[in-house]
Amino acid sequence: MEIRSIDHVELFVEDAQDTAGRLCDSFGFVRVGRGAGSTGLRGCESVLLRQNDIALLLTTATDADHRAAEYVKQHGDGVAVIGIGVDDARAAYAEVVRRGAVPVAAPEEFGPAGARVVFASVAGFGDVEHRFVSREDPGAPFAPFIEETGAHGSGGMLKRVDHFAVCVPAGELDGTVRRYQEVFGLSQTFEERIVVGSQAMDSKVVQSDRGAVTFTVIEPDTTRAPGQIDAFVASHGGAGVQHVAFLTDDITAAVRTCTGRGVRFLTTPPSYYEMLPGRLGPVGVPVEELSALNILADRDPSGIMLQIFTESTHPRRTLFWELIDRRGAQTFGSNNIQALYEAVERQQAAEAADQE
Repeated sequence: MEIRSIDHVELFVEDAQDTAGRLCDSFGFVRVGRGAGSTGLRGCESVLLRQNDIALLLTTATDADHRAAEYVKQHGDGVAVIGIGVDDARAAYAEVVRRGAVPVAAPEEFGPAGARVVFASVAGFGDVEHRFVSREDPGAPFAPFIEETGAHGSGGMLKRVDHFAVCVPAGELDGTVRRYQEVFGLSQTFEERIVVGSQAMDSKVVQSDRGAVTFTVIEPDTTRAPGQIDAFVASHGGAGVQHVAFLTDDITAAVRTCTGRGVRFLTTPPSYYEMLPGRLGPVGVPVEELSALNILADRDPSGIMLQIFTESTHPRRTLFWELIDRRGAQTFGSNNIQALYEAVERQQAAEAADQE
């Protein structure tokens, strides 16, 4: 089984049309199709969005018996299916089930000769499933149940899905990582413990051989004070995707464009940027520009990485988005967590001193 790509990401949402409108307006996605979900099951309606190599399928239940209805009731809007592109979805499904994966949907073939697509699903983490996808013609329509408009969504500022950040309850990190290694054939590429004041979290990264699929899996340390990972697990109702990172080739242009479209990004205190030159040296973008746009920077042995996170507009403050610009770096900006915390501490201390 060789993983080729993230074929698509399906989100179960309360209102597909409204969510599609916001993603198009905010991030430049293009509506390219609509129909009855990915497999033609009754009781739902879907909108297909594209931008370069990113395909987002937004599905709303129109029948209380559809899985999307229960998902949204339990978790709110969120990532429910990660479509994984492989050469042979039947073989991939058979292999991971043999290794212990829990079946969700047996292989089904759709479409006419020359444009056939095969879908087959197994359980992932929490209520997220992994759908293996093989396409006879990669340029053919997404699925026969989606009526496409002919638009392609090419030329936008977002290129592909870089990674998924996954939060799991305390005690589930090692088992989750081991399952992705033993069942799905991913490799652990990174691990760390992050201590932020009185809070702490543990993280491990698993990745497919070609780097097409990457999960950053994080669990809270419940022996320390509760933090954002504890809050996600409680609000989401278990393990799930905290954020999806979209790769861009020019993060400064992307942030300016998205901000102009109304996207609200997390802000960063000025003291973070005061310490940045001494911490990283030159990063290829003037510090003044990074500060003006609230873009974070980090360095690893392979190069520089620039990133920024949106504010969560989710009613439960769970799902949000990341823009990431990799200039050689292979890691995920973990040094920014400690640097940001220290910057906030310095800012708070300075404000307290001014008030005295």
